[in-house]
Amino acid sequence: MKKNQEVSGFLRASGQKVVNGDGMEIVLRGVGLGSWLLPEGYMWRFPDAGDRPRRIEGVIEELIGSRKAAEFWELYYDRYISEADMAQIGAEGFNSVRIPINARFLIEEGEELQLKPGRLELLDRAIGWCRKHSLYAILDMHGAPGGQTGTNIDDSANDLPELFLNEQNRHLTIQLWRLLAERYKDEWIVAGFDLLNEPLPNWFAEYNGRIMPLYRDIVQAIREVDERHMIILEGAHWATDWSIFEERFDSNLMLQFHKYWNNPDTESIQPYLDKRRELDVPIYMGEGGENNCDWFTGAFRLYEDHEISWNFWTWKKLDCTNSPCSVNLPDDWQLIIDYMQGGKLEAQCAERILWSYLDNLAIEHCTYHSAVVDALFRRAPVSIPAIFYGYKGEGVSFGMNERVESKTGFRHMDGTDIRFVDSERSEPNFQHMKGESWQPDELLYVRLAASDWAEYEWSVPEASPVPPALFRLEFEARGDHGARLSIALNGNFIGSAQLAACDWQIIQMQAAVQTEGVQRLLLRAEGQSVDLLRVSIVKL
Repeated sequence: MKKNQEVSGFLRASGQKVVNGDGMEIVLRGVGLGSWLLPEGYMWRFPDAGDRPRRIEGVIEELIGSRKAAEFWELYYDRYISEADMAQIGAEGFNSVRIPINARFLIEEGEELQLKPGRLELLDRAIGWCRKHSLYAILDMHGAPGGQTGTNIDDSANDLPELFLNEQNRHLTIQLWRLLAERYKDEWIVAGFDLLNEPLPNWFAEYNGRIMPLYRDIVQAIREVDERHMIILEGAHWATDWSIFEERFDSNLMLQFHKYWNNPDTESIQPYLDKRRELDVPIYMGEGGENNCDWFTGAFRLYEDHEISWNFWTWKKLDCTNSPCSVNLPDDWQLIIDYMQGGKLEAQCAERILWSYLDNLAIEHCTYHSAVVDALFRRAPVSIPAIFYGYKGEGVSFGMNERVESKTGFRHMDGTDIRFVDSERSEPNFQHMKGESWQPDELLYVRLAASDWAEYEWSVPEASPVPPALFRLEFEARGDHGARLSIALNGNFIGSAQLAACDWQIIQMQAAVQTEGVQRLLLRAEGQSVDLLRVSIVKL
């Protein structure tokens, strides 16, 4: 098994970069282990009656009794994430995982910090697998005592952010982080501590002033026992509101934002880029996904081109097409959903369905969607909407002869005379819509005037048979009368094609790739304007 050489030693913030124990700069590329230690109802396809851990637990106990329910959860935690999952994550080229933790998974609810037997050992086991398979582990307090969001995602009991309303919950959170820091203070494979997931959505913004004081108190408690681990802080309102960050109060900080659904363009993340520069800290897109492969090819290239560490949400869930692992839907699963909506279900039948679900959790029993991972890494075979050319700026990712004004607020070309958009910056339209897919309102394509060009990066994994390896390059395009599309790969001209002026057409070419890693495909309009809709790369 080949080790990832960049996963080496304690991570730390160095200015706007993250560096490893050897002093080498590293960009974290990871996946979230959502619904493992904090089961989320939407990943079970459950209605509101089963939208959070405590409700799911209640339904299962109602159906099969407390003894069988305890057995179910023991098997669930043991099987949902296994060493085989970690091995596959590492083999795919990821270098990290984000582990969402429900405080109630680790400790009893109450006034005193009381650990549940065996639970920390389960976390220890996962961290050991991370070390074995060269994956940094980020510990994420996804559900703090009392709840930091007051919604289903933190296992809130009363739909209130009681972490910020109850001093005892605050105290327990600080204690729990101190305990975790002391336990893992010498564990270099733990990349850092993500103190609170998505605290305080906008409808609880009246409490925003309590976030930073709590962060400071948690960090103080951590630093009493652990000087080395990186601290990761999320903004308010689904981690998108960074107005709470005014200074860098610890030398080893990283700031985290989340991004779902909205346009994958530089404009949408500009506030984070500005804050990175202002506070001289590294930044992290700690959750993004729940979308489609088209969006993934744009969004995750956006982070790469801006040197932002990223984490895909999520690795595994039930009956899906937009995560790498899809747990196959058990027969009669709908009967459990019907039960939560007032139906009847006998215990014996419920047990059969639930144990079938447990059997399906193992990665070898899941349906694996390699296209999702290929889209994240832009790894062949991959299909890229043409609007997602590189994000490194004019002269590097694109070039044009004449700038065209636009008020669209997005980089797309909408079928008029617009080519590369250079609109005034506007505030990003933040939304938190897991389960929704990005769907543009219109057909989006790139219009290149004569001599304009756009560059698309894609990658060839080390396991591919190179040098050389043959790939088929496909371009969905059209052009004005006399237009030609010129194609170069890694600086070498490989051909051009005459385009029809009416309908979209598929242009195909073959190209030999000599080395693994990043490949650069440059498309240029010649003679007349060219419209580009999609770029696809297929291994021959």
